[in-house]
Amino acid sequence: MTFQGRSCDAHGTPDRTGVLLVNLGTPDAPTPRALRRYLAEFLADPRVVEVPRPIWLAILYGVILPLRSPRSARAYAKVWTDQGSPLRVWSERLTEAVGAALARRSADVEVGLAMRYGSPSIAQVLRGWKDRGLRRLLVLPLYPQYSATTTATVFDAVTAELASWRWQPELRWIGDYYREPAWLDAVADSIRRDRAARGSARHLLFSFHGLPQRYLRAGDPYFCQCHASARLIADRLDLDPNSWSLSFQSRVGREPWLQPYTDAHLLTLAARGTREVDVVCPGFAVDCLETLEEIAMQNAEAFAEKGGDLHYIPALNDEPAHAGFLAALASRHGAGWPGLDPAMAQPDIPARQAARDAYRGPQA
Repeated sequence: MTFQGRSCDAHGTPDRTGVLLVNLGTPDAPTPRALRRYLAEFLADPRVVEVPRPIWLAILYGVILPLRSPRSARAYAKVWTDQGSPLRVWSERLTEAVGAALARRSADVEVGLAMRYGSPSIAQVLRGWKDRGLRRLLVLPLYPQYSATTTATVFDAVTAELASWRWQPELRWIGDYYREPAWLDAVADSIRRDRAARGSARHLLFSFHGLPQRYLRAGDPYFCQCHASARLIADRLDLDPNSWSLSFQSRVGREPWLQPYTDAHLLTLAARGTREVDVVCPGFAVDCLETLEEIAMQNAEAFAEKGGDLHYIPALNDEPAHAGFLAALASRHGAGWPGLDPAMAQPDIPARQAARDAYRGPQA
């Protein structure tokens, strides 16, 4: 059937269900130019830095980018791999593992990776899926704990892209998974395995990315969810309350951020006589600059100068338990959707063709 030159056959392509994993992002190269481009997009987001736009943009382009881009490029160069940025490499491997796990449940689902800042962008991935018949979209930000500075920015980017689509897909959203039992078990098991060779007498520090304190006062639940995650993981490890602690890293600027600060807290531990510390970062789904350079290098060196030994416990990355959990989480949130719910199989192509023929009716 056609109407004004448009064929309904174009609307008869198989419907697709997409699971979009989204991580923060990364520069394309460890160079000042690439960092300037990446940081400009990241730090210009009004959810990330809540300062009046004219004031902040003047500071960003006049001070922050010229000074921070070369410094950040040097930091990225320390952890850059032959395959590229660790965050992108591990995110891609995790996406492949989640896709393989979901394929074992149902072949009729597409799993993709997008970056909130940098490439591949959310808009790029969604536009590619649009041309292949995306009718259902589940968005899974790779942030266990919710924050307006991370999870909500993904929602902004997804809805901004979909706002321009005439035929929009059904949309579902996973806001957080900080207290999901399978995720907590995976983190606890990873810590347990890593510490087996060194013993559990070492102090365990949970380090999360920081936020300005005023974001908490404005209602952001991130601080509370970080504490809940650490407490539930410590319970699974049967840790004595005095054998673990929590801190926040990666602060910038002069205003107060969530405390205690990781670098200062480590020095406090050293001053108290703690000489052996294991650090785990359960707010990061995969390893990245903040875990590999800031914790495993910068903070380890500072702690060693005080006579201590700091060991970083890697993120879950593409561990089978991690990928399996995310696949199961997506399936649960996709209940009733073909591709994510095994009970909801798509009609086969001959059946769909027969339905279209019946709709057309007798042809002259």
